[in-house]
Amino acid sequence: MREPVTAWVGLGANLGEPVPALQRALQGIAQLPHTRVLRCSRFYGSAPVDAGGPDYVNAVAAVETRLDACALLAALQTLENEAGRERPYRNAPRTLDLDLLLYGDARIDSPRLTVPHPRMLERAFVLQPLAEIAPERVSAQALAAVAGQRIAPLPPASSPS
Repeated sequence: MREPVTAWVGLGANLGEPVPALQRALQGIAQLPHTRVLRCSRFYGSAPVDAGGPDYVNAVAAVETRLDACALLAALQTLENEAGRERPYRNAPRTLDLDLLLYGDARIDSPRLTVPHPRMLERAFVLQPLAEIAPERVSAQALAAVAGQRIAPLPPASSPS
């Protein structure tokens, strides 16, 4: 069996009931084989970036997994599909979005997966929650570059406990 790797997963939703959707997604991730959730950021409300629709609820979770990156991505996409995710067009509003942001220190560039996530440095809704749980992974310059994007922590009752 492979050694465990810490991966960071971005969670987001802006259709249906986003907070319960993210809470269910965290439970689903925790139930994946050879995977456990180490910690999760608070939930944040954020304006859509390069998309329309209602505001998003976002978070980032650190997970320890023995799944390889492609298997983890496939499992995350299964959770999205189970949550009713549809992909009518790029950046469409969604019931659940799970992005594999980082997989240890791996650099992966394949037709199926790119890690680090290719647009994570352009998005406050990724960098702010990631900086909360893994400050060593986010530079001050990266946070400054997205400072103009609207994002705010949701009240504690909305976030994971």
